Amino acid sequence: MYARSLTRILRRNARSVLVLGPRQVGKSTLLASLQPDLTLNLASPRVFREYVGHPERLERDLETAPETTRTILLDEVHRNPALLDAVQVAVDGRPGRFRFLISGASARQLRRGQANLLPGRVQIHRLHPLTAGELGADFNLDRVLAHGTLPGIYREPDPDTRATDLRSYTDSYLREEVQAEALVRNVGGFARLLDLVAAASGRILNVHNLSQDAGLGYETARRYLEVLEDTLIAFRVPAWSGSDRANLIRHGKLFLFDIGVRNALLRRPLDRPLEDERGLLLEHLVALELHQRLQSFLPDATLHHYRTRHGVEVDFVLSLGRETWGIEVKSSRRVHTSMLRGLKGLAYRNPQVTRKILVFLGPRPQVVDGVEVLPLQNFLGLLPG
Repeated sequence: MYARSLTRILRRNARSVLVLGPRQVGKSTLLASLQPDLTLNLASPRVFREYVGHPERLERDLETAPETTRTILLDEVHRNPALLDAVQVAVDGRPGRFRFLISGASARQLRRGQANLLPGRVQIHRLHPLTAGELGADFNLDRVLAHGTLPGIYREPDPDTRATDLRSYTDSYLREEVQAEALVRNVGGFARLLDLVAAASGRILNVHNLSQDAGLGYETARRYLEVLEDTLIAFRVPAWSGSDRANLIRHGKLFLFDIGVRNALLRRPLDRPLEDERGLLLEHLVALELHQRLQSFLPDATLHHYRTRHGVEVDFVLSLGRETWGIEVKSSRRVHTSMLRGLKGLAYRNPQVTRKILVFLGPRPQVVDGVEVLPLQNFLGLLPG
């Protein structure tokens, strides 16, 4: 089992927590590692039957629980959201008596079940696929760029089995469960949209063009994209709005939550990354690392991309308090001065940029014309988590 960075956060704080995330990112495993005194797994048919028609039973069980029962895991609570009302009664009526560890697929799914999200009573965290830091010595770039980092799939030793599991995941979960979550009437349109989102992952998103290509109305396409974001299947990196905003492209970039899922949706060969996509996939990997780590460890930081109407582009602009980093990602092992154009243009037009960083696949860090050129692992080492 891989040690998750979020575990450290949860161990330092005794507050009750709600951990959200797509299927198979490791929510149950993470919360179980905190050694709860009582576990109610609502994926179990027996447990589900016991509580589905009688959520008040949990309230009675908590009232009569022995003093040694302090930490309670409610796993897959989206299957019976009414149990969260009993949690509120316990938290409000007996402060400090219990600590609840709750997992769910998405806040959207809970809200659709009219769930009480316990505002002010629980801390909400989001769990993603594995980061390079969590993989540690098991990190293999080609494997990550082909199969992604869903824990159960990544740790499977046989590549063919990994590929089969990944395709099964995309077909059974994304194409069916997320489709059901979107309350889809146009099944064909949603399927086309999902494939187009996979193809557009890492690129600037134009919802109008996407809706036309999928054969959907603009509002329908916008709602489906909102579902993908709410279920944590996709996230946006908005456009930077710095001092030269009149010259900037305003559309954001959309990224799927896992590179392997993207590849499986597009029916790419899963034995290794395609060479002509390596640059795009490497940028995707850096986007995932930034998004996941900042969300957990630096929630006040912001992440954008930068592109002017004249084609000057920087992959990411990271704002950290008084610091602003321009980050460009290249799959090359050598640095060419042409690679620095975007970073220099960004810094020239936006004096608040404090660091210019080029991430590449070369072996050694260096400085070229005032730009920090960092190997991938050196750059990832700068990030928290």
